Amino acid sequence: MITAMADKREPEGIVLTEAQQKSRRHRSIAIALALGVLVVLFFAVTMVKGPAVLVRPM
Repeated sequence: MITAMADKREPEGIVLTEAQQKSRRHRSIAIALALGVLVVLFFAVTMVKGPAVLVRPM
């Protein structure tokens, strides 16, 4: 038989503090923004070069 105390177990693994969670969120947002900027940069360079990007000698 399972008691009510068994339902309130300690969390397994690493438990982050509020400050660590906030830091992780800020870091994730910064990485996402940097990735977005790179995507836009690559897209812009491709558009500036035009269709000549696909014309290559075989």
